[in-house]
Amino acid sequence: MSEARQQILSTAGALFAARGYELVGINEIIEKSGVAKATFYAHFKSKEKLCAEWLRDRASSYAQEHERILASNSVPLDKVKKKFDSLRRYAQESDFRGCSFSTTASMLKPGTEVRDVIRDYKASARVFWQDIARELVPQAARARALGDALFLLYSGALTEAQNARDLWPVESAKAAALALCEAAI
Repeated sequence: MSEARQQILSTAGALFAARGYELVGINEIIEKSGVAKATFYAHFKSKEKLCAEWLRDRASSYAQEHERILASNSVPLDKVKKKFDSLRRYAQESDFRGCSFSTTASMLKPGTEVRDVIRDYKASARVFWQDIARELVPQAARARALGDALFLLYSGALTEAQNARDLWPVESAKAAALALCEAAI
C-alpha cells in the first residue's frame, strides 16, 4: 500500500471514529492527510469508497484476532473472557466512541457499499461467537442460540459503554456471558 493511501486511510479512520462518517468531509480528509486532491482521487473515487476500505481494514484486523482466539489452546470460557477484556480495553482507549461499524451504519441509507461491508463484518462477528459456543455445547441449535446471545451481549455492551461513558456495561455483559456459558455446559 502506498504511503499516501495509508495516510488517507489513517486520517479518515481517525476522523470517522471521532465524529462519524456523515460529519467528515472529503476536503477535511484531504487537508488533514496532507495529500493533494488528485492524490486522494487517484486512490479513492469517493468518501463512500474510502469508508468502505477503512471498515474492510478494521474487519480484517478483527478477523485475524478472532482466528487467533479460536486457534488458541484456551478453554472456551477463557476465550470469552479474553474477547470481553479486549472490548474493555477498546472502550477505554477509544474514549468510549463505540463500534465503528454500528456508528457508521446508523448514518447511512440502505443499499450502499459501506452497508454491505458492515453487514458482512457483523455476520462474521456473529459466526465467531457461534464458533466459541460450539466448543461449549455440541448441539448445533443450542450452540447457535448461545453464540447469538454472546454476540448480542458483546455488541450491546459497547453501545451502552458509549452511552454511559463507563465500563460497567462491559463488565456486566462479561459476567452475563460467562453465566450463560456455564449454564450451557
